[in-house]
Amino acid sequence: MKKTLMASALLAACASFGVQAQSAPNNGGWSGSGEFGFASSTGNSRSENLNAKLGLNQENDQWKNSFFVDGLRSKSQQTIEDEAGNTIKQFNTTANRYDGGASVGYKLDPRSYIVGAARYEHDDFGANLWQGIVSLGYGYIALKDERNELSFEVGPGYKRYRPADTHIIVDNESVAVRQPTESEMVGRGLVNYKYKLTENTSFDDTLLVEAGSKNTYLQNDAGLAVSMTKKLALKVGFQVRHNTDVLPGTKNTDTLTTTNLVYSF
Repeated sequence: MKKTLMASALLAACASFGVQAQSAPNNGGWSGSGEFGFASSTGNSRSENLNAKLGLNQENDQWKNSFFVDGLRSKSQQTIEDEAGNTIKQFNTTANRYDGGASVGYKLDPRSYIVGAARYEHDDFGANLWQGIVSLGYGYIALKDERNELSFEVGPGYKRYRPADTHIIVDNESVAVRQPTESEMVGRGLVNYKYKLTENTSFDDTLLVEAGSKNTYLQNDAGLAVSMTKKLALKVGFQVRHNTDVLPGTKNTDTLTTTNLVYSF
């Protein structure tokens, strides 16, 4: 039920974006970009890696809004031992993650705004199988000129998440043990920085912090993009995700390096 409420909040935020985009003249300050990356290998080793991102942003005299969806899926050839003790090769899924989020910011003046945000993530191989958060806070645009943009957001939120399953051995077989769902009040912080190095090269970095008494989640996304045309660019990205409290046998930190083709609109 709580997951349904979080998803409904996210969809409501997205719907408000659509209404604003349709009613506002001159596109209402909307812009967006889509990223796509794919790699495949065959022969002595076999692997497939796919990641995709879609982001929409709006900023005008009244609103500062954003929306995103991301997906990551990887498969690779692994050598395992079957029940008879024979060594075999299998093409298994090694990463399967998708997440989405939205924030709606109402400006109080040219620099400060009230922001409501929602985020949901599902990760079959992460520290948490799923996590969702809704929050309300205050945002401030500290710097904005032709080359720089720096903004901050901070406020309280409510988060629910389910830690990844643990495994125990029963009759020489691994059995998954479902973990209970956790919930807590958290403090949400967001720092977003963009820097235009040259006419066709830009750097951006976003730090997200969701701090609670049971677990603190941190995510940092950094990217360097080089434009080939007005619409197309190549982007190298590096993501770090960290949970302070994880179950035994689970690593606290995950990283992801990507090289994507970006289309801006």
